[in-house]
Amino acid sequence: MSAISRPQPHETTTNARRVAPNIRRKGVFLAASLSALLLVVSLLSIGSGQLPIRVDQVVTILADEVGIQPDISFNVGESFSYPAEYSTVQRGTLINIRLPRVVLGLLIGASLAAAGATIQGMFRNPLADPGLIGISAGSAFAAALVIVLGNTAALSPLAGSLDEIGVPLRPIASFIGGVVTTLLIYRLATVNGRTSVPTMLLAGIALNALAGAGVGMLVAFADDSEIRDITFWQLGSLVDGSWERVETVVPFILISLVPMLWLSRPLNALLFGEIEAEHLGFNIQRTKQFIIVLAAVAVGTGVAVAGIVGFVGLVVPHLIRLLAGPDHRYVIPGSMLLGAALLVGADLIARTIAEGREIPLGVVTALIGAPFFLYLLLKDRERGTLI
Repeated sequence: MSAISRPQPHETTTNARRVAPNIRRKGVFLAASLSALLLVVSLLSIGSGQLPIRVDQVVTILADEVGIQPDISFNVGESFSYPAEYSTVQRGTLINIRLPRVVLGLLIGASLAAAGATIQGMFRNPLADPGLIGISAGSAFAAALVIVLGNTAALSPLAGSLDEIGVPLRPIASFIGGVVTTLLIYRLATVNGRTSVPTMLLAGIALNALAGAGVGMLVAFADDSEIRDITFWQLGSLVDGSWERVETVVPFILISLVPMLWLSRPLNALLFGEIEAEHLGFNIQRTKQFIIVLAAVAVGTGVAVAGIVGFVGLVVPHLIRLLAGPDHRYVIPGSMLLGAALLVGADLIARTIAEGREIPLGVVTALIGAPFFLYLLLKDRERGTLI
């Protein structure tokens, strides 16, 4: 019987050296493509609306705003000239209304997608979603509680004191509700210093149902205006985007997003299993703690400002894995870029598709994400890889 030939160590090393540059080139190409997509979507979003602003006017306004005044001018056909003439109304609309809304969409989209990528990596399941650990449900319940009870004797003094310093109560309550719910789920799933991912999933399902019941109970006691506020909050929107909101969320989103980039190595090790990852020298329990806290801050901040926006944290990381593979060195930053572009594009559709009215942002992301996700499930079923 002939012996089975095995690759020699030098052959394995040579193959690895050949594959690594290809993976890096693929990652660089993906990053460049997603960055270009993000730039195009952002420019379209800034210039589109009831008051149209051409791309050359957008570029000229932004350049003037940052103090760039080149000595040369040029024309590209009839559609683009620099510098372009613009009106005071166009400049005010772009700087004070559309630009902060786009920046807010970029930040929230990146945070939701990155949180989804890390949660999926922790669960080792591409169908996982940040909502599984109760962030969105806890935020929605806290927001609904403030909406319904905001005028009571207990909350009115607190709301008035916060309004005096320019801090709205509803986003703060929503953020705290999401973080507290997530930490509670984590505590329920942790026994003897170790966190059980299946138990965390089951606890998340239970607390999601409990928070949903709480919102339903509050709706039963709410008046018509409060019901509209709760519904609008649950469907999501960037209509309140302003530079004040951007300044409020930037520290929290940066605090959560930057450390996520350093979780790629332990998440890659987790692909082989928890025991194998620990044998490779990673502290998996501490990694889980970091992921839970960072995801809670990232998603809680987004929900606090824009309400519940679904499918971004679910579909975007899945799509990036199809394009770049399972390596989290590319999945996490790629998800940030694509998530930002997706949310800004969805917001553009939400405020321009119906003249004179704005569709809730969560409705648009669901209309985009749900069919695409069903398509992925059908493709997995055809390949026999359905989870």
